[in-house]
Amino acid sequence: MSTQAKTFLTPEEYLAIERKAEYKSQYYRGEMFAMAGASLAHNTLVANSIGELHGKLRGGACRVLPSDMRVRVSATGLYTYPDVVAVCGEPRLLDNQLDTLLNPHLIVEVLSLSTEAYDRGRKFEHYQTIESLREYLLLATDRVRADLYTRQPDGRWLLTSATRLEDSLDLQSVGCSLSLAGLYERVDLAEPESTAAESRP
Repeated sequence: MSTQAKTFLTPEEYLAIERKAEYKSQYYRGEMFAMAGASLAHNTLVANSIGELHGKLRGGACRVLPSDMRVRVSATGLYTYPDVVAVCGEPRLLDNQLDTLLNPHLIVEVLSLSTEAYDRGRKFEHYQTIESLREYLLLATDRVRADLYTRQPDGRWLLTSATRLEDSLDLQSVGCSLSLAGLYERVDLAEPESTAAESRP
């Protein structure tokens, strides 16, 4: 049994390391958590989401950002990299490095076998504390399914699910709709997916 103590990092120490690192890590309560690679289906869904949103939001008040945009959940101290983020109006950033967003309006996570429980559970609990967040979209990689959680005026989250390629979802947070046909274009749902575990907060 190892008696080696874990190294506790402050958020400032984490950011100093992360900004020089060749790979991405999340941070929570003094610890860094390495992020695993993703499957072709996962990456295709991410690319399709960005492409669909970029086309619909171009010229408006909202913009879409890819997974290199780090997000800080201020209330809980989590630093993470959502698959896709959209922000409306002026982005609020942590510091003059301009690489950590504080006020996302829409977060999209593409699910995998190893992360689905976390994305639906504990991670969503973190995200719910972000005051600016209005919608949380989850996309499955093993079947056509999109689950959209929309924050209600009383603070509850309303779930709307879509499971057919002819379905579409209205994203009130950014003022557009997304078709599942567009999101799932060229996604091979039969592709075997790695079940490798990923460390996460």
